[in-house]
Amino acid sequence: MILVNTDYITGKELEMLGLVKGSTIQTKNIGRDITQGFKTLVGGELTAYNEMMNDARALATKRMVSEAEALNADAIVNIRYASSAVMAGAAEVIAYGTAVKFR
Repeated sequence: MILVNTDYITGKELEMLGLVKGSTIQTKNIGRDITQGFKTLVGGELTAYNEMMNDARALATKRMVSEAEALNADAIVNIRYASSAVMAGAAEVIAYGTAVKFR
């Protein structure tokens, strides 16, 4: 499966199959949430949340690819990611793009 954030793939003629997406809502356990809260007092990278968001993006991408595979797609073009806070310490990540088949 080819994944790109452009609306074309050089040298390929594309047939659009439709929108595919994947999403997840992730949170950290209360202990991590408290330690990361203390980190905001001194500044710096919140590594536990960084890891959480990386894991969430990977899972959302995997789910998006699964939808594309169900359509027998060869690639997903114009991939985008969005995130939003659902509640304190929890974030939703969505990955979406257009599933395509090579002609």
